[in-house]
Amino acid sequence: MERMWTIGNKMSSLRDGAAAIPRRQGTRTARPALLWWGWAAALFLLYAAVGARRQALIRTTGYDLGIFEQAVKAYAQLRAPVAPLRGDGFNLLGDHFHPVLVVLAPLYRIAPSPYTLLFAQAALLALAVVPLARRARQALGRRAAHVVAFAYGLSWGIASAVGFDFHEVCFAVPLVSYALEALALRRWRAAVAWAAPLLLVKEDLGLTLAAIGGYIAWKGPRGLGLATAAAGLLGSALEFEVLMPFFSPAGTYAHAANLEPAHGSLLATLAFAPLDAVRPEVKATTLVLVFAPAALIALRSPLAWLAAPTLGWRMLSQNAFHWGTSFHYTAVLMPVVLAAMTDALAPYRGSGDALGSRHVRASLVTTAAVTLVLIPSFPLAQLVHRSTWRSTAHVAAARDLLRRIPDGATVAASNRLVPQLTSRTDVVLFPTYPVHWRLYDTGAPVPPPAAQWIVHDRVPAESWPYPPGFWPYPEDRQEAELVKAEQAYGYRIVAQRDGITLLRR
Repeated sequence: MERMWTIGNKMSSLRDGAAAIPRRQGTRTARPALLWWGWAAALFLLYAAVGARRQALIRTTGYDLGIFEQAVKAYAQLRAPVAPLRGDGFNLLGDHFHPVLVVLAPLYRIAPSPYTLLFAQAALLALAVVPLARRARQALGRRAAHVVAFAYGLSWGIASAVGFDFHEVCFAVPLVSYALEALALRRWRAAVAWAAPLLLVKEDLGLTLAAIGGYIAWKGPRGLGLATAAAGLLGSALEFEVLMPFFSPAGTYAHAANLEPAHGSLLATLAFAPLDAVRPEVKATTLVLVFAPAALIALRSPLAWLAAPTLGWRMLSQNAFHWGTSFHYTAVLMPVVLAAMTDALAPYRGSGDALGSRHVRASLVTTAAVTLVLIPSFPLAQLVHRSTWRSTAHVAAARDLLRRIPDGATVAASNRLVPQLTSRTDVVLFPTYPVHWRLYDTGAPVPPPAAQWIVHDRVPAESWPYPPGFWPYPEDRQEAELVKAEQAYGYRIVAQRDGITLLRR
């Protein structure tokens, strides 16, 4: 009996030991996850702080935060995404094809505020760091994962997106990031599953899906890759040629002028394309800066080719806004650059060669250094400026006057004042823009305002690092339209304070 008792104790001890082992392994397995999810949480707080302070300080704009809020607000009310800011009765699917915005409708229904969009964008951009850091740890080690997370999270491409309102491209960034991780692990079907929704984010991203399909056809199953490439090309063509003209009240693609041949004919444009892609010099500067966060090492990986569609249409566009480093246009490229860098360095670490290890370390140090050097020139640096954390008399005056406008009213407001009103009023831009749905045609006669209220701000808008100024019309023209509203259209001044004028008809 005693012997059986002893055997039973030993068996119990073995079971207890066996049970303990998975718990220790589970602890070790969980620790790496804290790395990338910790970075995601930190970056979310960083991005959310930038967006929230810009909104609180009246630095956000009707073009584009107000426009996107009107679309999401319409979805939340089970209506088509008509955005009056973009034009009378303008369905925003005719401007850019982004039905993915409908997923924000339940959140906006709960919290109808521009902060809902800004915080959603912060979360999506932060989420993209997870697969990048996870793949870097697997391929290069823990310290490299921290460097990759740092280089992505504080990269100028992401900073520029966070520092300028909300845009649909924030959905594409994590989708591309997860697709890149799947490509690196040769999980071809998973890569397609992550990349396919790009067709619902923006019309040009079908070209990125096609590039991913081309990569799969080259490195993996050819049939799957070719089918994916065809789906991307056909999807973009359908959106450009059929869907957006169908939804647009003008019956055409709203930004078609950006794609017109630069040299009069398609053949001449293609012939000069290599030179046009790097001139004027702002284009060449942007091309270098795109790969700077990875110290140009990303160019040694075939994954870098996935950046070609976005860079191609931007550099060949007729819109000068697409050429530079401002705004949101580079955000989707940052996961590509950092994933390509990891892919390029992975063979050196796996070689076991001391020289290869030194090369990896030197490359990572260079990446971190370049990221640090670029931070002060882009919007994340706003968080260390005193002005970001201090309100002003002008902001207080604006909030006081805006409170006088009742909920549900129709309002024509200056560009910077629009996002302060979008959630509770029907707001358009003052002076009227665009005219007959046409963008950039600021020489056209301005129609008379039809709103009950007008609120105009004559103080030049602040939005560091961009220069202060007036948009979409020069200061003198805006002043002339304000005088005309009072003298010819029956508006009367209700209040004036610190350069802000509130009128009611």
